[in-house]
Amino acid sequence: MRQTVRDFTTLAWGGRSELEGLDAVILSIVKGAARLQVQVRAAGLADVLGATGEINIQGEMVQRLDAAGSDIFVETLSDSGRVAAIGCEELEKPVMVGEDEQHSYVVLMDPVDGSSNIDVAVSIGSIFGVWRRNPEKRVSAASLLQPGNQQVAAAYVIYGSSTVLVTATRNSVQAFTLDVTSGEFGLTHPDIRIPDKCQYYSINEGNFKRLDKMTQQAVIGLRDTCSLRYVGSLVADFHRNLLKGGIFLYPGDQTSPEGKLRLMYEANPLGFVAEQAGGEASTGTQRILDVEPNKLHQRTPLILGNRNVVNQTVELIGSA
Repeated sequence: MRQTVRDFTTLAWGGRSELEGLDAVILSIVKGAARLQVQVRAAGLADVLGATGEINIQGEMVQRLDAAGSDIFVETLSDSGRVAAIGCEELEKPVMVGEDEQHSYVVLMDPVDGSSNIDVAVSIGSIFGVWRRNPEKRVSAASLLQPGNQQVAAAYVIYGSSTVLVTATRNSVQAFTLDVTSGEFGLTHPDIRIPDKCQYYSINEGNFKRLDKMTQQAVIGLRDTCSLRYVGSLVADFHRNLLKGGIFLYPGDQTSPEGKLRLMYEANPLGFVAEQAGGEASTGTQRILDVEPNKLHQRTPLILGNRNVVNQTVELIGSA
């Protein structure tokens, strides 16, 4: 019988004191993902297409699915009994849940990554980073401002031709696929490692002219050695490269020198997954997980994927 995410989390983390309660956090993500994927599948039938008319803290139009996903995961994470605070890309301020002894984790999330793609039936996802809360300090917004290297776990869900959950702890990356008949996520991709061969590069080539000269040279080099694959949904592009071998780039450019992706909600969690699978994640000048955050909604350039190719690309960009 195939092992489910419930079995795996209990066996892998349930008996490890340093990860006590993490299984409850992951299972709360599982519960939320199962609820959200129903709305994703129904799309227009569930009235989740299009925008709400509101603008979020990022200065972006809020999609209806963004609001639904945020509500779902705030609810399920809060109900886990293990989460002290939740930071969300869609919310200006973090949600404070509790500070009893059992509230030992903080979670930062992008509840619906690539939500604008649902209108055209393209894969989207959810991203989560999990940190330990400092039990000696009161829970506050500052509790969530920890560098990525202090993460104890990360996870993402991709809603595509199938619904897949990927979890990562130290030196362990596992993927589970939703069985819609039973409602269980079964282990389908154990012990994931990024392949040595870098087959693909993923970048918005429409921004090419806005890149600096050395970043342009790096992209030209990737064109000669890899095939371009770009969905425009970060989770979808990263998931392909994780399983097949590739590099994802969203560097800073003339209009957005600090980058456009969010350090705490996107770059840190996926950077953690990449590193635990043998890959690398960089801003172009430093390791993503070593960046000291100064605000929840901080933006960053992001390059991640195959370690050797990321390092070569970063070295070329830095040679300017």
